[in-house]
Amino acid sequence: MIYADIFAMALVTYLIRAIPLTLFQKKITNPFICSFLYYVPYACLAAMTIPAVFYATKSIASAAAGALVAVILACRGKSLVTVAAGASFTVFLAEKILL
Repeated sequence: MIYADIFAMALVTYLIRAIPLTLFQKKITNPFICSFLYYVPYACLAAMTIPAVFYATKSIASAAAGALVAVILACRGKSLVTVAAGASFTVFLAEKILL
């Protein structure tokens, strides 16, 4: 039964990628559609990441503190490692203070 599930997931994943390639063979020239497709990966990434940020800790307050530090560091142009380390350290400190 597990092989049927794996096959079904593989088929769905393949079809999601293959159908647009077969249906739309010309280059997309509509500026609205191009701009929409440009931002889809960012929207999907945010939709997956934001809930995980707030439910990965023991309290929402520590998660919010870590997210705030991450946004501030990212806006200042820090590297990804610095942003992740700063947010993790902030969550660690907030958890120690709150509990």
